[in-house]
Amino acid sequence: MAAGPAIKTNLIGLDQAGLEGYFAELGEKPYRARQLLQWIHQRGVTDFEQMTDLSRNLREKLASVAEIVPPRVIREQCSADGTVKWLLSEAGGSAVETVFIPEETRGTLCISSQVGCMLNCTFCSTATQGFKRNLSSAEIIGQVWHAVNTLADGRFGDRKVTNIVFMGMGEPLLNLDAVIPALALLRNDLAYGLASRRVTISTAGVVPGIDQLADGEEFALAVSLHAPTDELRERLVPLNRKYPLEALMAACQRFVRVHHRRSITFEYTMINGVNDGRAQAKGLVRLLNGLPCKINLIPFNPFPGTPFQPSTDEAIYEFQKITRAAGIITTVRKTRGDDIDAACGQLVGQLLSPSERRRVVQEQLARQALTA
Repeated sequence: MAAGPAIKTNLIGLDQAGLEGYFAELGEKPYRARQLLQWIHQRGVTDFEQMTDLSRNLREKLASVAEIVPPRVIREQCSADGTVKWLLSEAGGSAVETVFIPEETRGTLCISSQVGCMLNCTFCSTATQGFKRNLSSAEIIGQVWHAVNTLADGRFGDRKVTNIVFMGMGEPLLNLDAVIPALALLRNDLAYGLASRRVTISTAGVVPGIDQLADGEEFALAVSLHAPTDELRERLVPLNRKYPLEALMAACQRFVRVHHRRSITFEYTMINGVNDGRAQAKGLVRLLNGLPCKINLIPFNPFPGTPFQPSTDEAIYEFQKITRAAGIITTVRKTRGDDIDAACGQLVGQLLSPSERRRVVQEQLARQALTA
């Protein structure tokens, strides 16, 4: 029986080290990686034939064994506030959502690291939908490539991506094999050249992942906290049963020591009558005592079937007043893109059953425990 066509390597997700290794396998010089990084990520070129500083023989060789394939757009939605959401097609019929949030002095791109999410946080639409699979580094960085090149055509005005946040679908620290090369590309001056403070990874509290990242690329860390006690947090964030607050806070302390006391952002979704009282605010102050940090209060964004409601403006103000009085910088996130379901916690996709999700998350956590 005749063999099928060889599968080509998608070079869009290879960082500089990965590209250097790839060119070495082809018998080419390592400096070719530098050229290709700039063609792909700074010039947005996907056709090898247009890479004119590569020899014709190399261009033909690359065309036969490799490709540069960004995700395909299934749907584009624009919010009244200028937020743009793309539903992007990935391999195997999967789809993920990516959101661009324009602001006066910056443009933040919220990217996904998984199709769905494993963690089943009870206040998050993405998590309650289930999980399908991890994204590859090509699929992660492909979201950035798409946004950068789409914004460059001027359809949305003079907008550009200045900040990246791993706050879309999925738990980034359960997909580090793909996230780490993506981080390297985001920071590399030959690719996107973003400063460390402009790249933020958000985690629900995967302790081994926090420790593993502490020695790698510089970036900002955000922890989805949402409660000041184990009892309440286990109701909202089931991962807390595996990594309770004592272990999580210890990992955060280690992170700031490694990164020379870089501040951590703690995200706290404000849910009416659940975690937004004075007692919870004071408990949060005690929990974070002595840790360089700031708090980002996020008004809960409702979705169909949820039992929760957003906190009142008065409750959010009172909560903020208590934490600020303790000397903790506390901001309130402005809800953006909720008219197109692009706000925090509203992204959804094509996913696995709850039983399959539990199996996969246990496998990922066991793997991290072995490598920690």
